[in-house]
Amino acid sequence: MQIRRVVAGESPQGTATVISDDFVEPITVSLLRGAEFYAIWGSDTIPELPDHGHTRNLLDWFPAPGGFRFVVVSLSPDAKVPIQSVDRSTALVELDEKLPGTREILAAEPSGMHATDTVDYVVILAGEAWLGLDDAEDLLLQSGDTVVLNGVRHGWRNRGSEPCVMAVALVGAMRP
Repeated sequence: MQIRRVVAGESPQGTATVISDDFVEPITVSLLRGAEFYAIWGSDTIPELPDHGHTRNLLDWFPAPGGFRFVVVSLSPDAKVPIQSVDRSTALVELDEKLPGTREILAAEPSGMHATDTVDYVVILAGEAWLGLDDAEDLLLQSGDTVVLNGVRHGWRNRGSEPCVMAVALVGAMRP
């Protein structure tokens, strides 16, 4: 899948202009087989305007309180993800390098469950996904459906036959 990112910002003359127009490369990791992560935009601080549209170096995949991330995630159908053995220690190093902060939020079981200190706004753009929560039956979400996750433990599965593509905005929050 190709994800094009167009960034508009303010020119030195104070006019709105296209600052960049490029394609975002997917991030893949062996521990999360069949998933592609596209980092579109983010900040670890409250945005200030005018913004000149320059990318920021982000330390973690998940934002700090007051920060945000905008990502696109593609999940392959479970049945189409090949089962392979991976060296766990090498895979964890890869996870830390490519999606920093992710290892700390992933639960050991069931696989893929996680909770973050964020409010997540999710839109299913294509395909379908099953949302798993602690005390509810898995919920089928299809193209056009939206979900707001308020820092709760959850997991995603694609039991369909086509990739599921989700746009996700994460806003950093504080727990009491």
